[in-house]
Amino acid sequence: MTMLVERVTPPARCSYSRPRPRTRTRRVTAAWRRLLPRPDTVFLASGAVLVPWMFALAATLPATTEVAHWNIAWVGLDALLSLGLLSTGLLRRRRDDRWRLAAAATAALLVVDAWFDTTTAATSGELATAVVMALCAELPLAAVCAGLALRAGRPPRIGGVSSR
Repeated sequence: MTMLVERVTPPARCSYSRPRPRTRTRRVTAAWRRLLPRPDTVFLASGAVLVPWMFALAATLPATTEVAHWNIAWVGLDALLSLGLLSTGLLRRRRDDRWRLAAAATAALLVVDAWFDTTTAATSGELATAVVMALCAELPLAAVCAGLALRAGRPPRIGGVSSR
């Protein structure tokens, strides 16, 4: 027995179709778009403003300071790194394209972790450990994450079988 399925096209103006926006609404939206700066302009201006701000900070901030929640800051950063690496791996294994976003964010976090590990080391032994960790683990892993995030195409099949 063969069933015939007919494709039904809804009429142009049915009760569940979305009404077109009124002309006034479109004019107001267009006017606001002309008034607001474009995002790329905001990013460029913000980056340019930060350059003199860095010099001001370098001249005025003290060389040392005491932090009340030092342990929470480091545990929080490591928790974000763990979350980023786990989500990148899981999303990539599931062949979900959002893994690229997770990989890019994780790469940035790994670079930040390497930077702060080396610049906040109190003794020469801590500095040596931080440099070894940065050069042997954090920065290479950040390079892999960034390279994968920027590479075009889908992730390779694992074991010759699609994970979907």
